[in-house]
Amino acid sequence: MERLYQYLWKHKMFGREFHLSSGERLEILRPGVLNTDAGPDFSNARVRMGETEWTGNIEIHCKASDWMRHGHDRDRAYDSVILHVVACGDREITRTDGSVIPQVEIAFPDSFYALYESLSENIRAVRCERELVRIPDLIKEDWLETLGVERMHTKAERILGELRNLGGDWERTCFVTFARALGFGLNSEPFEILARSIPMGYLHRHADNMLQLEALLFGQAGMLDTSVHIFDEYYQKLCREYFFLARKYGLRPMRPEMWKYSKTRPQNFPHRRIALLARTLEGGFSMLSRILALSDNPDELRAIFGWELGGYWLTHSDFDREAVMDAKALGASSVDLLMINLVVPLLYAHAMSHGDPDKGEKAMDMWRKLPPEYNTYIRQWKHAGMECHDAMRSQALLQLRKEYCDSNRCLDCRLGHWLLRDNVKPQNKDYWKKLANFA
Repeated sequence: MERLYQYLWKHKMFGREFHLSSGERLEILRPGVLNTDAGPDFSNARVRMGETEWTGNIEIHCKASDWMRHGHDRDRAYDSVILHVVACGDREITRTDGSVIPQVEIAFPDSFYALYESLSENIRAVRCERELVRIPDLIKEDWLETLGVERMHTKAERILGELRNLGGDWERTCFVTFARALGFGLNSEPFEILARSIPMGYLHRHADNMLQLEALLFGQAGMLDTSVHIFDEYYQKLCREYFFLARKYGLRPMRPEMWKYSKTRPQNFPHRRIALLARTLEGGFSMLSRILALSDNPDELRAIFGWELGGYWLTHSDFDREAVMDAKALGASSVDLLMINLVVPLLYAHAMSHGDPDKGEKAMDMWRKLPPEYNTYIRQWKHAGMECHDAMRSQALLQLRKEYCDSNRCLDCRLGHWLLRDNVKPQNKDYWKKLANFA
């Protein structure tokens, strides 16, 4: 709750005029600068007490007695405090020399505490759902536009960080990013680990042999184990190839339990995704070059992901598990997700690295023209009244949920800020008991 009070003080939501516990008039002229290190909460604040102006530090607590409990009365670093702001003035507080520090009590109406409590509840749904209708559309639209750009920067920075780790190799960076995207959230981490586990040079050496490519990938994925009683002829071939290649290159496989299958249809099993990853390596991996060459044509960009799986994977969803499979490796919705989470961020990151803002803006425009991602989070936002018509909006809503709602950052969210500001109407000191219950 102290953090809430710091937030309200910083953004001048308390108001300007109060009365000290002593009865003297108090006017806030400048709230000061928030201090995130040791020492008083705000520095260089300016206030008027009675007829005298003071410049110095401000300390904020839920209860005045916290001053003693934290040992500030024995710490000279707090002797510069000119004002103590509290919700509950349960005692007088002093400096190290015994001099009394002026104190002001500030509390709020029941509606404010009810709102803050609802925003702070640790629930999975949209916390401010019942309040969203009150927020002006202009505020919501402006914030979502900002969040869309913020999410794009987050994705691009991840790609550029990978690029730095890989010594500036763009195709290798594209391969790792593509592999992660193939995990579609559920298996993103294991796919990324798999892509990093094999040097690109090894994969290029075997780019003309699909059996060896699949052996390398399935083996590194921990899916080839000779101790398992699978007598499938193709599986046995892969095991033999991987045993030879692993010894040749000194490779060590991942733990197979990293892969997740929960609520996944056979068509989308990790095995088929890995077979697709091998398919993209056939003849050499050059996806980024193709994406850059077709950057102005979304339809042709989609066609990049039109691979088909043949042979063994037309009749299997897993090793030793027969099933009639669609030859097409990815459905239309999966291709759209790759456009949203792979192609556009790659184009934006490439534009950033080359200092080309025009191409960066074109990438953002492509998000605005793509259909939205549709998942549990987006459905919850829709239920809360936040419609989603394009990928830019769905990415903004995902950013809002994952980086603000789920991280308890309501105080950093413009929607939470607006709601709290709209509800702030400081009351007299008889209301301090309401806040004390939150302390």
